[in-house]
Amino acid sequence: MQAALAPWQWLAVIAIFVAAGCVKGVIGLGLPTISMALLAVFMLPSHAAALLVVPSLLSNLWQMRPARTLGPLLRRTGLLQLGTVIGTLLAGLVWGAPAGAWASVILGGVLCVYAASGLAGWQLPPGSPRLGLFMGLATGVVTAVSGVFVIPAVPYLQSLKLDRDALVQAMGLSFTVSTLALSVNLAVAGAFRLADVATSCALVVPTLIGMSLGTALRRRLSPQVFRRCFLVSLAVLGVYLAASALPGMPGHQG
Repeated sequence: MQAALAPWQWLAVIAIFVAAGCVKGVIGLGLPTISMALLAVFMLPSHAAALLVVPSLLSNLWQMRPARTLGPLLRRTGLLQLGTVIGTLLAGLVWGAPAGAWASVILGGVLCVYAASGLAGWQLPPGSPRLGLFMGLATGVVTAVSGVFVIPAVPYLQSLKLDRDALVQAMGLSFTVSTLALSVNLAVAGAFRLADVATSCALVVPTLIGMSLGTALRRRLSPQVFRRCFLVSLAVLGVYLAASALPGMPGHQG
């Protein structure tokens, strides 16, 4: 069971959610990615994912607005959402909540792939809504084992050539579905305790502060420059998480 957080860890958690909210305020995504990456440095990935549930859910529900355009968007991306739920729940039944050295290695790998694809400007060819089920299943598996749900959902949504507002709304929808499915996995695995719910609710405040700061920063800083720095930092952190977890993996020879 996860021990109670020390005072310095509380300060670190609050600072992380302010920073992650700031990133989301600037570029429209990155809250779960940056939170999971930094929290996993000093706590189990399963505990980090539990703390992320409420701030992620509320911020993504906000991003899903306006309601009048949600219906057509859901029809276009419905197979992606269905696949995400199925993939997350099935992978959760097989592997449980993200924990242990393997979870940190996988999380590190996901961060590196996400950063590399962004820095290189890789894009999927124009996608078809019919591919959504497969992409959703893959996203669900990645979500269940790492707690990060941007790969391959975001590249797939970009391949649909949605306009900017529809893309932002589609990401909010996809992230909301992933957050809800992951929370079910955490609850079933016993990794989402009452204390985590209270802490997760409290972390909404620093998240909103960060998003407000990010929105203000977006008006002063080029989103492209910020996104490049963000991706480089994720790549470095991903390498660190994977490398530091390798000695703890079964079969590792020191």
